[in-house]
Amino acid sequence: MAVPKSKITNSRRGNRRSHDALVADNPNECPNCGELKRPHHVCGACGHYADREVVAVVEDIDIDEDAA
Repeated sequence: MAVPKSKITNSRRGNRRSHDALVADNPNECPNCGELKRPHHVCGACGHYADREVVAVVEDIDIDEDAA
């Protein structure tokens, strides 16, 4: 069974974990609709990417409360 020969010091453990921190997103404005979107991704609000429509976005769908 693998057992550590000696204790791992706090600094060595911290150095190993130094790259584990989470980073916040860097949202950009969509040039078409102005909504925030992730860089190099299709806008979820309007479906545009690089000044052209890539994904056709469906307008709001009415769902009856009785059916749901």
